[in-house]
Amino acid sequence: MAYRLKGKTGEWEVVIGMEVHAQATTNAKLFSGAPTDFGADPNSQVSLVDAAMPGMLPVVNAEAIRQAVRTGLALNAKVNKRSVFARKNYFYPDLPQGYQISQYEEPIIGEGEIEIDLEDGEVRTIGIERLHLEQDAGKSIHDQVPDKTLIDLNRAGVPLMEIVSKPDIRSPEEASAYVGKLRSILRYIGSCDGNMQEGSMRADINVSVRKPGDPLGTRAEVKNVNSLRFIRQAAEVEAKRQIRLIESGGTVVQETRLFDPNKGETRSMRSKEDAHDYRYFPDPDLLPVEFDDAYVDTCREGLPELPDPKKHRFMRDYGLSAYDAGVLVAERATAEFFETAAKAGGDAKLAANWLTVELFGRLNKTGQSLDEIKIDADGLGGLVQLIKDGTISGKIAKDVFDEMLETGKPAAEIVDAKGLKQISDTGELEGVVDKLIADNPGQVDAYRGGKTGLIGWFVGQVMKETKGQANPAMVNQLLKAKLDG
Repeated sequence: MAYRLKGKTGEWEVVIGMEVHAQATTNAKLFSGAPTDFGADPNSQVSLVDAAMPGMLPVVNAEAIRQAVRTGLALNAKVNKRSVFARKNYFYPDLPQGYQISQYEEPIIGEGEIEIDLEDGEVRTIGIERLHLEQDAGKSIHDQVPDKTLIDLNRAGVPLMEIVSKPDIRSPEEASAYVGKLRSILRYIGSCDGNMQEGSMRADINVSVRKPGDPLGTRAEVKNVNSLRFIRQAAEVEAKRQIRLIESGGTVVQETRLFDPNKGETRSMRSKEDAHDYRYFPDPDLLPVEFDDAYVDTCREGLPELPDPKKHRFMRDYGLSAYDAGVLVAERATAEFFETAAKAGGDAKLAANWLTVELFGRLNKTGQSLDEIKIDADGLGGLVQLIKDGTISGKIAKDVFDEMLETGKPAAEIVDAKGLKQISDTGELEGVVDKLIADNPGQVDAYRGGKTGLIGWFVGQVMKETKGQANPAMVNQLLKAKLDG
């Protein structure tokens, strides 16, 4: 069902386009050899080029070009073998050259597309308009010296890949899912670390609203949103603001706004100029970037299996649902962990369930990642194998799992040391069942009188008597045979 927001005058459709700035994984800036390490002392990573000293000429970072091409290929996009850097003339208080070197009419990457997976299982395709390279600006600091603004140029010149979507996104959920999927792809191929908290990936959200079927409305841009949760919140808040404004007789202004997550509102930052106001022209200090098919092929050969092909393979080879497969492939390390555990345990669906429900649940509580815990993929596979072959029950497995997390010991060792093997001996279980039936004639009569739901009570009593070690399937079978006989 299409996402709609309700206003006083009926339903409204939300139209969203995204501009995602992703810092390319390189050891140097886009046009200088200065480093790009996060957290360095202010102005400790600034070359003469970054500081715009007279006579300093930019030189293109070849690794940034390679990462942009790899990213374009991963986005199923057209790679332009000729691209041009242009000067974007606009006052940046923290970019000393007075203009930004970016790409405009001839970007390095053209149209592409990615799939996004929604919570209800729907899969949507979102179009990519372009990817272009540009230099980042520095940082203005307003809170350290009263009545003064300080400038840190460490980020000035850092290589950014600006990935622009088509206005295909139709809900805040889709906006968050789109950036999440984009982040997953970039992390898979290593072209950006995707660390939104450190600013190496951030999103601008272009939001407009319209009555269903009407032409596109005027958009407002919510700038520099740095988490998937905030993207979802900001898109919804801004859409609702526009609806209230229009329904009260106002007009949406094309402008740049900021999202305040504490107040749950967006506020105006500056009016938004059209592209021609930037007075783009080719940078006279930089030649066009040109490469051949062989270069593109080399970039393509170095790509790993990407999230979408991996998801479809997991569905096909392991019989997983689209949702489970999507969760497992979101991070490359998680997908590799799952495949190892599935092979070691001999049951992919069971391994997927233990990973996504039990292990992820515990990781969410502790704030840990997969590489920080004491269970490795083979260890989880060993636990799955014991459940699969009937050595332990699912209930006992949870206790074993907790001890594995605490001690790092293999599941089999814990089971043997504590005598936790499941009782699957028919004779032993039959004795427990016979005694239970003999000791509870009232419950037996009630069951045979039509209260068949009491079978659960009988099973629970057997499990209690055997301290949870009885094979539940065998207990059910024995009870039904004796109670129905």
